[in-house]
Amino acid sequence: MSADKSAPTARQANKAAFEANKLAKWLRRATGQAIADYNMIEDGDKVMVCLSGGKDSFGLLDVLLYLREHAPIRFDVVAVNLDQKQPGFPADVLPAYLAGLGIPFRIEEQDTYSIVKRLVPEGKTTCSLCSRLRRGVLYRLATELGATKIALGHHRDDILETLFLNMFFGGRMKAMSPKLVTDDGRHVVIRPLAYVREQDLEAWAKVREFPIIPCNLCGSQPNLQRTQVKQMLRDWEKRFPGRIETLFRSLANIVPSHLMDSHLHDFRNLKASGTPDADGDTAFDEEEFPTANMVSWPG
Repeated sequence: MSADKSAPTARQANKAAFEANKLAKWLRRATGQAIADYNMIEDGDKVMVCLSGGKDSFGLLDVLLYLREHAPIRFDVVAVNLDQKQPGFPADVLPAYLAGLGIPFRIEEQDTYSIVKRLVPEGKTTCSLCSRLRRGVLYRLATELGATKIALGHHRDDILETLFLNMFFGGRMKAMSPKLVTDDGRHVVIRPLAYVREQDLEAWAKVREFPIIPCNLCGSQPNLQRTQVKQMLRDWEKRFPGRIETLFRSLANIVPSHLMDSHLHDFRNLKASGTPDADGDTAFDEEEFPTANMVSWPG
């Protein structure tokens, strides 16, 4: 009998295993670094992982479960999914997956889908209302479960996309915080994947064969402004490798005196003091920047 030419050779299998191991190490290292940099998880925390059924939240849960076993601190993980009663939603997938992991979880059923469809006119963006409804339910669940941290699966690309969405359409410089306290002051929300690229989560989802569940609300709106910004950033990265990483680093390297927000810098009362200023008149100097190809993302 002839060999199956479509079957991977031993060499190909070894290469795939090597790449998967390298990716796993990078994801865990990047997530652990973000957690450490922003003190996202502390000893004794109970972390509620919000699992939507998408690649990002699956990846978040997967990495946090690994870190729970290997981190120098002790913390617990509980997974939560909000079943929004979208038509065709496979309600058995997540319970089966989570039961197989052997971790505590809760599936909350709330028909927010009907509310969104009823209140949002056809053709309008559903994400804002859907997000608000979902957030309220998740905050309630965090209280009921005694969770000290609420972990969301937003990644580096989400953060940059939000920055440009706010600049282009909202007239403000605002992205996603890696860690924040909710408006009511009762919960701490964290984004442990803040340093992780979306393409790495896509690759990890294939390696781990997560049972991805598509969203019939936002997933059915191809002309969203976020989709346009995502494509713009991907085009930039393709044309100018390293640009996205440089943009992302800039979010943690702000110089308020060289922007225009008088709430962050007291321009009105600014006077010559006779003492040197580190930022000072460097605005008059010609900027020197590294070439575009000098920056590369690890992994």
